[in-house]
Amino acid sequence: MACPVQFICRSIRTVGLVLLYYVFSIGITFYNKWLMKGFHYPLFMTLVHLTANFCLSALTRRAMQCWTGKPRVILSWKDYLHKVAPTAIATALDIGLSNWSFLFITISLYTMTKSTAVLFILFFSLVFKLEEPNPFLILVVLLISCGLFMFTFESTQFNLEGFIMVLLASFIGGIRWTLTQVLMQKAELGLQNPIDAIYHLQPLMFLGLFPLFLYNEGLSLSTSDKLFRVTELSPLLYSLLTLSIGGSLAFGLGFSEFLLVSRTSSLTLSISGIFKEVCTLLLAASLMGDKMSALNWLGFAVCVCGISLHVGLKTYYSKNKGPSLRQLNSKSPELELPLLQQNGDNREDSAADDYNDEDEEQEITHH
Repeated sequence: MACPVQFICRSIRTVGLVLLYYVFSIGITFYNKWLMKGFHYPLFMTLVHLTANFCLSALTRRAMQCWTGKPRVILSWKDYLHKVAPTAIATALDIGLSNWSFLFITISLYTMTKSTAVLFILFFSLVFKLEEPNPFLILVVLLISCGLFMFTFESTQFNLEGFIMVLLASFIGGIRWTLTQVLMQKAELGLQNPIDAIYHLQPLMFLGLFPLFLYNEGLSLSTSDKLFRVTELSPLLYSLLTLSIGGSLAFGLGFSEFLLVSRTSSLTLSISGIFKEVCTLLLAASLMGDKMSALNWLGFAVCVCGISLHVGLKTYYSKNKGPSLRQLNSKSPELELPLLQQNGDNREDSAADDYNDEDEEQEITHH
C-alpha cells in the first residue's frame, strides 16, 4: 500500500503547488489591470514591486542562512556589473513594458500577445546556441504566429499602442530568459537558487527602469494627489497598501514557480502555464467583459497548439540527453528549500531530473 499512498501524496502535492502558482500568476495579472484603472503610473508601480521583491528575497535569504548555517552567495562588483547587469536591464524592461500596456489593452489581448515570447526565446536560444536547430521549430513558429494573427484580426478591443508595447516586451523577454538561463548555468556565480538570483537582480532592475520612470511619469506623479500632494493621510496609506499587495504578489509568483519546478519539473510548469492561459482568458471574458469572437478563440487554440508542440519537442529531446551542468548543479542540497526538505525524500519524480534543462520554458507562464 506504500506505493499508492506515495503516488496519492505526490499528486496532491503537485495539484496544490499548481493551484498556488495559479493564484499568484492569475492574481497579479488581474490585480495590476484593476490597479491601473485608478492609478495610471505603471512604471512607478513596477519600481515598488522591485523594492518589495528585494526586501522579501533578502529576508528569505536570511532565513535560509539561519536554517542551513551556511552564508549565502554575494557577487563581486565586477561579476555583478558585467554578468548580471544585462539580464537585469532586460528583465526590468520586459516587466515595465508589460505593466505599462495594461493602460491600453485588455487582459485577453495581453495574455495572447505575451504568449508569443516563446518565438523570441527560440530565436535567441538559437543565436546563443542554447537550442539545436530543428525543422519542427518552423511549424511551432507558424502555429503561434498564425494564432496571434487570427486572435487580433478584426478585434473590437484592439489597441495598437498597447499591442506594440506587449510585443516589444515579448521580444525583450526572449533576451531576458535566454540571458537568465545563461546566468543561472554559470556555476562559478552560484546563482542557481532563484532566491539568490532575485536578490541580486532587483537593485540593477530598479536602476535600469528608474530613468524611464523619471522621463515618463516623474513630473506627473510628483504633482498627483495619489501620493505626493495628498491632503489626507488615508488616501496615501491606501495607495501604499495597494502597491505593496502587488509587490507581494510579484514575489509570490516567482516563489511559487520555484516551488513548482523544484518539487516537480519544468515540464509541469510549462503545461500548467498553457492551462493558465485558458483560465485567464475565460476569467477575462466573464469578469472583465473582454469580447472575443469565434475567430479569436480559434486563433488562441492554434497558438496553444504551437506552444504545446514546443513543450512536447523539448520533452522528447531532453529524454535523449545526458545530465547537463544545470542538472548536476540542481541536485546540490544547497538548492533545496529548507521548508520542503523531508527525510527519505529523494525526489521520486524522475521527471525533475529529465526536464531540468527545460527551465527556459518558464517564460511561457510569466506575466
